[in-house]
Amino acid sequence: MTDITDDIAEEISFQSYDDDLRLLLNLLHDVLHREVGPNIMEKIEHARTLSQEDSSKTEGNPTISEEDGTDSLREQGEDDWQPASENDLQNIQDTLDCCNLKPRMVVTRDDRARSKPSRCSYGPDLRCDHVLHLVVVQGLGSNYKSSGLEFHSTMILVPHLESNGLYGLLFGQRMTWDPGIRVIKILKQHLEDKSACLIRAAGIESTAEFLEKQLASELSKMTLEEALKLARAFSHFLSLMGIAETHHRSHKSKNVQASKSCDDTFNQLIQSGLSPDVLYDTVCNQAVEIVLTAHPTQINRRTLQYKHIRISHLLEVNDRKDLTQEDQDSLIEDLVREITSIWQTDELRRHKPTPVDEARAGLNYVEQSLWKAIPHYLRRLSNALKKHTGRPLPLTCTPIRFGSWMGGDRDGNPNVTAKVTRDVSLLSRWMAIDLYMREVDNLRFELSMNQCSPGLSSLAQDIIDKKIFEEERRVSWSYMPKHQSYIHGLPRQVPAQAEVPSCTEYNEVESHYPRLDVPGSEYKPLKSKDEQASSSKINLKVDVIETQSNANGSQPHTPNSETISPGQLALRKVFSESQVEKGSFKKLLEPSVPQKSGISPYRIVLGDVKEKLINTHRRLEHLLEDSPFDWDLGEYYDSPDQLLQTLMLCYESLKSCGSGILADGRLADLIRRVSVFGMVLMKLDLRQESGRHSETLDAITEYLDMGTYSEWDEKKRIEFLTKELKGKRPLIPLFIEVSSEVKEVLDTFRVSAELGSDSLGAYVISMASSASDVLAVELLQKEARMQRHYRYSVRGIRGKSSLGGPLRVVPLFETVKDLRAAGSVIQQLLSIDWYRDHIIENHNGHQEVMVGYSDSGKDAGRFAAAWELYKAQEDVVAACKEYGIKITLFHGRGGSIGRGGGPTHLAIQSQPPGSVMGSLRSTEQGEMVQAKFGLPGTAVRQCEIYTTAVLLATLRPPKPPRDENWRHLMDEISNLSCQSYRSTVYDNPEFVTYFQEATPEAELGHLNIGSRPTRRKPSVGIRDLRAIPWIFAWTQTRFVLPAWLGVGAGLKGVCEKGHTEELKAAYREWPFFQSTVDLIEMVLGKADMSIVKHYDEVLVAESRRGLGDDLRKELLSTEKYVLVVTGHEKLSENNKILRKLIESRLPYLNPLNMLQVEILKRLRSDPENHKLRDALLITINGIAAGMRNTG
Repeated sequence: MTDITDDIAEEISFQSYDDDLRLLLNLLHDVLHREVGPNIMEKIEHARTLSQEDSSKTEGNPTISEEDGTDSLREQGEDDWQPASENDLQNIQDTLDCCNLKPRMVVTRDDRARSKPSRCSYGPDLRCDHVLHLVVVQGLGSNYKSSGLEFHSTMILVPHLESNGLYGLLFGQRMTWDPGIRVIKILKQHLEDKSACLIRAAGIESTAEFLEKQLASELSKMTLEEALKLARAFSHFLSLMGIAETHHRSHKSKNVQASKSCDDTFNQLIQSGLSPDVLYDTVCNQAVEIVLTAHPTQINRRTLQYKHIRISHLLEVNDRKDLTQEDQDSLIEDLVREITSIWQTDELRRHKPTPVDEARAGLNYVEQSLWKAIPHYLRRLSNALKKHTGRPLPLTCTPIRFGSWMGGDRDGNPNVTAKVTRDVSLLSRWMAIDLYMREVDNLRFELSMNQCSPGLSSLAQDIIDKKIFEEERRVSWSYMPKHQSYIHGLPRQVPAQAEVPSCTEYNEVESHYPRLDVPGSEYKPLKSKDEQASSSKINLKVDVIETQSNANGSQPHTPNSETISPGQLALRKVFSESQVEKGSFKKLLEPSVPQKSGISPYRIVLGDVKEKLINTHRRLEHLLEDSPFDWDLGEYYDSPDQLLQTLMLCYESLKSCGSGILADGRLADLIRRVSVFGMVLMKLDLRQESGRHSETLDAITEYLDMGTYSEWDEKKRIEFLTKELKGKRPLIPLFIEVSSEVKEVLDTFRVSAELGSDSLGAYVISMASSASDVLAVELLQKEARMQRHYRYSVRGIRGKSSLGGPLRVVPLFETVKDLRAAGSVIQQLLSIDWYRDHIIENHNGHQEVMVGYSDSGKDAGRFAAAWELYKAQEDVVAACKEYGIKITLFHGRGGSIGRGGGPTHLAIQSQPPGSVMGSLRSTEQGEMVQAKFGLPGTAVRQCEIYTTAVLLATLRPPKPPRDENWRHLMDEISNLSCQSYRSTVYDNPEFVTYFQEATPEAELGHLNIGSRPTRRKPSVGIRDLRAIPWIFAWTQTRFVLPAWLGVGAGLKGVCEKGHTEELKAAYREWPFFQSTVDLIEMVLGKADMSIVKHYDEVLVAESRRGLGDDLRKELLSTEKYVLVVTGHEKLSENNKILRKLIESRLPYLNPLNMLQVEILKRLRSDPENHKLRDALLITINGIAAGMRNTG
């Protein structure tokens, strides 16, 4: 039930997955027995069993009719019976293997039952009390043997529930005496279609409906406390299933040669005739940036995310083959502790996160996963490149970087202010320095050798000479340093995990356990008293970091002023004592100056690096606290190049001395980290809605008596903006009086001028629709930079670094109307001499354009949005090509299909030809960040998928449509689907009320999963509702309406005009159409008609239930025509593994949906009942975990 199994679902080994899943669910079962008691457990099991029997109820599924079943076959007579061929028996065995079934019983035609132990393994028994029975009908002919199991003429598979023999008996009575391969094919069809389906697949519709009503009735009789415990139990069952699934993706990818890996893709390209030199140059010049956003779709609290990661790490330990019985017992105890801790932890966020909280969560993904994954990914890429081209990846080459919107996305979020953006950017720098200090500590311990290059030796001597000079001056009472110098060279204590080889860091387990604090320093060097007082962990005024003790009980650093007089006196006393008492303990630890020349030169140089990192750390703390500082530029790092220069000198020295094996270890990993993460880990994008910029220019032009900017036509706006951009005088007075909203916009530009492009990435304009939208931001940016230059450069404020370059200004085209105009907007921009020269001079001739999937889908429906996005990219590429400008497309993709989500590799491979030319930006949002980058193993895999997909799209671009008429068909499907979608969503006056009744949309705001409001403006319509709650609500009810509504009408209209065969050909040959239809088919497989119908029957007013009936008919029509186009017999036929994963969740997911309906019914009668609201939110959490995505 997930959109992210896409690229790597084939990498799950179901046998080991089932083993781990059974282990986790059994442990949770035991924990629940202890925590909630047997009575509640009996209710949980009963609800699950009823749901299991009814777990795949889908209207429209084929059933076994009398024509296809017993009577028609009996009429053939025994003389017509044919024995099963070897091929038929192999098909049966393949079915068993596919369904993970194991034979338990054989029944012969003369009705004599005999137990038959299996001599061939078909995988583990079915879970949840399933037992497989083999019904063998002995016909005329010889016996056959296959894989050691004796088969008679015909064999029929009958799933049977031990807990209720009635249905097995009904199924068995109908089939036991039916010979012939035809029956086998019918049964095989149902087993492959829905292996969990026992009732409706057998054609017993009335019984299925009876079971559904029985479950609903029993849930309605539960007390609130019982319902709450039931909801929590099923939610945790689904969470554990997700943990096992994610773990096995990561585990399998590390142990097999996975498809879409660098090695596999490079091999394919070389075998196809590509020159190794071309491959090498393309990889080295590739630029992919993955932008993590704070979109509110991550349902789990961060505390629970950490506990889930711990369980995943314990499963890694469980995979080891060398565990003793004692190890296994300890492992089980640890798992029980974690599961118990999860059960006893509140699942719900009680307060909304702030933008800074969201940024901290994003930085934790870097510390806990990406920091470990990036060196491993780059090493894997380099090894594959060397294997196929003979040359490794250059150390400082960065095919992938990371960006962030967390703390910078202010579109419709008043909580993201200029101060928040500044603090988050500085915090990101602070964390980067903190991580680098830990790595330098490890390097100083590792690089203990004395032999080095002349260049490094000279640098080490210069550092020693400088320190000797400082120590001689320190003897005098008349000189005090601004800060205590860090003792370089000899480490004062062994760094954490110094005994762990660097190659094992990626796979180690215990050290991966995350720390719940914002990154502090595990490294605790022995320090002088003054340094201990001044060394710090941040205590921001906006509560950026919570003070917390380390695991060993020591307190973290806290910022403090270094100008406190008592501290200086204490330091003088320490210096005095160290000079007088030559035998002091400090002198025993610290070598005297003459002895330092014998210390490893690498340790001396890296000691100096550590000192500058500490100074950088302190400087950032002062900036965060707005306190003065007086360090010189040479005493701290301001850019990654400064740090890389010294690290590369060490690397080249080791190489020149024959120690390349050492150079390519920890040191190479650190160089790669600095190259990828720089000094900020993730550059922060800023985003604001275009209307806010127009309001700001209105205030400026009106203040200057120039008129009202927003009332001017586009031509006059462009003339005004271009003139001001070319001018040298400032436009905005320093002390202009404006409203608070306008002041916030201007403050944001002032902060962007202060931080510059060294810390910030792009300035994204949402709802962009014209060239003036881009030029307006360029002008406001220019004005802010001019003002900053005046304030700091002219006045000569000390300690401020030089300006970085201007930010890239990126228009975001979102609505269908704006997408259609995107090409002409870019063309108009590039026709302006000033703008074109600006792009060439400041942005290396690159124009960046963002296309939005969320609002376009909400505006026109999924298919129309997909086609308009495709055409918009073609137009933008053509406009840039006309002016010789390179294009980088920025894809604003969400997690769900309705917001552009889906397989990463498939999405990139289906872009228009020429739109991916070695560069790409793409967002990863909410729960997708955790799913794709939450663990180092999955993060490495995702980086590989991005790399290989962009490489293939660059070197082997996807094919354009072979037949020009296919484009006309797409236009027609798009128009028909858009009309159908909008007639329902926007034109039907009953739809909004139906949406509010049939879904938990109104209650989603209580989840506290994001800092921004669910609506852009306070209204009740669909237009102002954000795309995330729009899709989130429909996902909860299993209707998933935004992803398919209108598609059926479009396909039906074109097929009925006689274009069916053309659509089939386009599906086979055109990547865009194929991927679009496949994703819609995937979504249709997730919809559940019976669940949707239950929501309507209980929650929707009777007068509006007809709308629900019509929508369900539309869903069936969409399924029908999707299958016509794909040629599949059933949904997800081309992804059986995904289908199996979906089915495995249904026995736990269905009761949650039924329970959610009951709780919604009660809550709407008693809206002030906070316990009911908690119960509802828990069901929302659980369903989100089961669906594996939210919005």
